[in-house]
Amino acid sequence: MKKPLNPISLFGRIIGKIIALALIVEFIVRIILMAITPESLGLTFGQWIGSFLLGAVNDLCFVVIALAFLLIYCITLGEGKYRRPMGYVIFGLLAAAFIYVCCFNTVFNEYGSVVPLIARIIVGFWAFSFGLRLFMPRVRDGWSRFWLWALLGVYVLVIYFNGCAEFFFWDEFNVRYNFIAVDYLIYTNEVIGNIMESYAIIPLAICVMIASVVTTWLLFRNEVKQMARLLSRGWRLKALIIWAVAAALSAWLITFNTRFQQTENTYYNELQANGPYKFFDAFRKNHLEFTQFYVTLPDDEADRIIHDLYGSTGENLRHIAPDSLTARRSSDSLPNIVLITMESMSADFMKRYGSTRDITPNLDSLALQSLTFDNLIATGNRTVRGLEALTLSLPPCPGESIIKRPECGGMRSLSTILNPLGYRSIYFYGGNSYFDNMGAFFGSNGYEIVDAASYSPDEITFKNIWGVADEDSYRKAISVIDTIAPQGPFFAHIMTISNHRPYTYPENRIPIPTDSKTRAGGVMYADWALGDFFRSARREPWFDNTVFVIVADHCASSAGKTDLPLEKYHIPAMIYAPGIIEPQAVEKFCSQIDLMPTVFALLGMDYDSYFYGENILSPDFKERAFLATYEDLGYLENGILTVLSPVKRVEQFQVVPTEENPYNTEPLAEADSTLINRATALYQTSARWYHPDRKTLK
Repeated sequence: MKKPLNPISLFGRIIGKIIALALIVEFIVRIILMAITPESLGLTFGQWIGSFLLGAVNDLCFVVIALAFLLIYCITLGEGKYRRPMGYVIFGLLAAAFIYVCCFNTVFNEYGSVVPLIARIIVGFWAFSFGLRLFMPRVRDGWSRFWLWALLGVYVLVIYFNGCAEFFFWDEFNVRYNFIAVDYLIYTNEVIGNIMESYAIIPLAICVMIASVVTTWLLFRNEVKQMARLLSRGWRLKALIIWAVAAALSAWLITFNTRFQQTENTYYNELQANGPYKFFDAFRKNHLEFTQFYVTLPDDEADRIIHDLYGSTGENLRHIAPDSLTARRSSDSLPNIVLITMESMSADFMKRYGSTRDITPNLDSLALQSLTFDNLIATGNRTVRGLEALTLSLPPCPGESIIKRPECGGMRSLSTILNPLGYRSIYFYGGNSYFDNMGAFFGSNGYEIVDAASYSPDEITFKNIWGVADEDSYRKAISVIDTIAPQGPFFAHIMTISNHRPYTYPENRIPIPTDSKTRAGGVMYADWALGDFFRSARREPWFDNTVFVIVADHCASSAGKTDLPLEKYHIPAMIYAPGIIEPQAVEKFCSQIDLMPTVFALLGMDYDSYFYGENILSPDFKERAFLATYEDLGYLENGILTVLSPVKRVEQFQVVPTEENPYNTEPLAEADSTLINRATALYQTSARWYHPDRKTLK
């Protein structure tokens, strides 16, 4: 056996081998990606060299940062944590934590599902294993050696797994990871099912596992034998300082190098990039470039289609004047507006739309007393999508919602129409408004924010991980409105919470007990709280001059036999204003983005609009709807659903109602190019005019 290494040299050899393995695998991956590209790369000689040199630098930077986990493990080795009294203090804290998560109501219980069980297993294992090492010193060496092997094995496995994953991702999309890969983490069931059906995953996974085990043994067997030298104290601070400096430099350099990934040659940009860093960057930026991943039209042609469709100019600007059925109101006669956005309230929960359960009696009753839109389609399947559609009246953008993007202030929102008319716009949310960037979005777009931080203890009846119960949100809204109503018209947007996992709520409100934690309970309580709100609001002096808009943010689920199952986007929507707006059932297919422009038309408002939404009640309204996931963009018109997807893929489906599903779709036999161009123009122009890099859109 060779001469034993000092701790710094030993640790250096371990991380050196990890870095070398990562660079070799990524070098091979780049060669393979170049080989499987279906067309000419179009690289100059300098770009060929740059792809590998800049690529190696980017790979090195990312691996250096990723070594944090190994460093933390190695510097925590040693006997110090087992000595008295430290060892007993640590064990006592771990034991207390285990008792706490097992016997008390914790944040994990509030979230529900399998989270409490996972928390008990992790904390219990941690407490038991530490106690075992504390009271049985003989197992410590074997324990430390085992976990060093395991950690090194994980690094090797991740390197190999990433190499395979980048191959498959490039094979389908011809790019490194982007927000589509982030999307895969969100739609886990659908994605895993698709991957299992498309590739021989099990044999491949077995091969990767075997290769990882063999590589780990061959690379690190000598270093692990000497791991006892890592127990000494002198080297740890020095190693930590060296790594911290290297990691900081790497973080700066890998970000700096992105400026070399902005050439006109997309292949060059992508080949030199580091895949895992691209994944992180996509998660941080939350958007997909429409022009890069979707079928497009020439910009002037797309603009012409939109201007012809809306009678608009510029970035879809046109003047909206009151029609013959409404008259412009003076500011002192403008009704108040309360927009209630209900969490995850699918239309099929209601008896009106076929449910056999009586869990939405208040919604069903309100639908009979309201202007009710029976075929209104949500734009997406997340709360921020619903808020984006209602507030900005835009088609959904590819990637993450505009609301979650860093540059989301100064948008052309509802408040830009209402505030100049004397309205006071307030956003009510029972949780912390930093969630999903709601506070930043509404706060920078002309709204006042009333969220969990605004509640005093005596205003909270019940609270879970998401925030206060719906009834508390409604009571808070009434309390605030009571103080501002005498000052002039108000626009109150209330976002509810309770119909969300873990589906907990105050006891003795509905027949379903809160500890059942069922979706039916969440729906029924949300409906009860809505009814309780109206019972209270009817007693207020401002009620008779208020228009209430009740709509879901999205459906309870979005999975179906197609990527965009139309029935999973059908949501309830109604405008309730006794004495102001006559009840009526509207059968037109329409979109979430049309709801507030319809309210404005009913109130006779006169304004300049950049909205893509239109007045549903207008005789000229063209029935259509927008619906999307993070990557698939759908446009429904004339019973045909056009779906634009990455890799410039376009699919079309015909709505073929069945007795079980009135929104059933089947593949369209012959493509409708007019609808494809219209769908493309709608999404292309909105993505360009509302691009996240735009600093302001006022």
